[in-house]
Amino acid sequence: MNKTIRRASVFALLLVLALLVRATWVQFYDGKALADDNDNRRNAIQTYSQPLGNIIVAGNAITGSARTKGSDLAYKRTYRDGKLYAAVTGYASQAYAPTQLEGIYHDLLNGTDSRLKTVMDTLTGKRADPGTVLTTIDPDVQRAAYGALGGKKGAALAIDPKTGKILAAVSTPSYDPSSLTDANTAGSAWKQLNADQDKPLTNRALRQPLPPGSTFKLVVAAAALENGLYKNVDDPTDSPDPYTPPGTTHVLVNENRSAPCKNASIRKALQYSCNNVFGHMAVQLGQDKVKAMAEKFGFNDDKQDVPVRAYASGYPSGMDQAQTALSGIGQFDVTATPLQMAMVSAAIANGGKLVSPHMVSQITDSGGDVLQNYDDGADTKEIVSSSTAEQLQSAMETVVKDGTGTNALIDGATVGGKTGTAQHGENNSKTPYAWFTSFAKSDGNGKEVAVAVMVEQSDAARSEVSGNGLAAPVAKAMMQAALK
Repeated sequence: MNKTIRRASVFALLLVLALLVRATWVQFYDGKALADDNDNRRNAIQTYSQPLGNIIVAGNAITGSARTKGSDLAYKRTYRDGKLYAAVTGYASQAYAPTQLEGIYHDLLNGTDSRLKTVMDTLTGKRADPGTVLTTIDPDVQRAAYGALGGKKGAALAIDPKTGKILAAVSTPSYDPSSLTDANTAGSAWKQLNADQDKPLTNRALRQPLPPGSTFKLVVAAAALENGLYKNVDDPTDSPDPYTPPGTTHVLVNENRSAPCKNASIRKALQYSCNNVFGHMAVQLGQDKVKAMAEKFGFNDDKQDVPVRAYASGYPSGMDQAQTALSGIGQFDVTATPLQMAMVSAAIANGGKLVSPHMVSQITDSGGDVLQNYDDGADTKEIVSSSTAEQLQSAMETVVKDGTGTNALIDGATVGGKTGTAQHGENNSKTPYAWFTSFAKSDGNGKEVAVAVMVEQSDAARSEVSGNGLAAPVAKAMMQAALK
């Protein structure tokens, strides 16, 4: 073979090898990327070729599937009491990516989760029957929260302190997920929902951190007791009234100017929600100790999964002393979700131990066999000592019996709580946020619940906006339902 032919042969062989490499790349890499592309119509056709698995509340399916007409997508998702459970389920849409539990368990619910496949499915390539998601939601507590919030813009969340089960997660105004399920009509509904200034698609219970106001004083009180600044909730504090934080001429005033807040004990300061006490206490402790306690409760955790990823509640760093004082009353750059403030009350109610909050109990295959049990795997962390928790429980009970949280009183139950009214806008120019976080323990059946409620906007006059007036009645309705 002469030199020219040999070179041509080698070149031709290299071209063949290059084609083989490219074909392999397209088949095994680009092919997977194309198959996984959300815009690939074949994925939607496969997903909706059969009914989806269901999301269950208290043994009943709150989702379903309906046969379509005149479409290559054979089925579409349906919802029972869609507005009531939207903050839990999210939506599964023929046109948009799924959200909330529908998104987290997308593969399980459409039958593509590898754990669902039988040996025969693997051999034949048949798609597995879809699985089921069993939630921890208590329908009575969920309805109580939704009904009590009514036309208010806000959110509420309830946790069983002993188990970490989320019993209710409500965000208002809500929306009907059914409006987004059909590809033919989802576009117009999507535009309308996104144009709504009240943002109904926002899950306020999990994903909208706002200033928690005076409810954050529980965290500061826990830090003071745990760090030995004060040994007992009934010891007098070093708290001038009025109090002017270092580095500013701005006086930290109390909402109730006649309240006995000078050198008030932690119990008395929670009872009357004394800003001077907790502002000064935060400065005495220093921002690092307050931050450390906040983070033990869950602040600044950007991986809080329940299993839906919640937005991180925040406690800032790098503050001066005046800003630290404001952080002590839940202002400046402190933010929290209702989930986070419910976690604070849950840990206090559970003797200082926080069980990881979760809204899914189990996931199963089509035959009911458990694929994963989240109740068994719930982590428990000690946030504060049992002594600190017991003292804070007692102080919170005083708030409800004789302080700013009397609207949460329940006959036949021990109730503790903390109100909050958080400033909103520059110089508090906008309507404040009303907060209430609490726990309740039945005197008869041993049931317990921890709750947080945030009212962002209501029809109440600005002068009537308060945690006790707007948020505590919602919490009471939820606690009553949980303790039955």
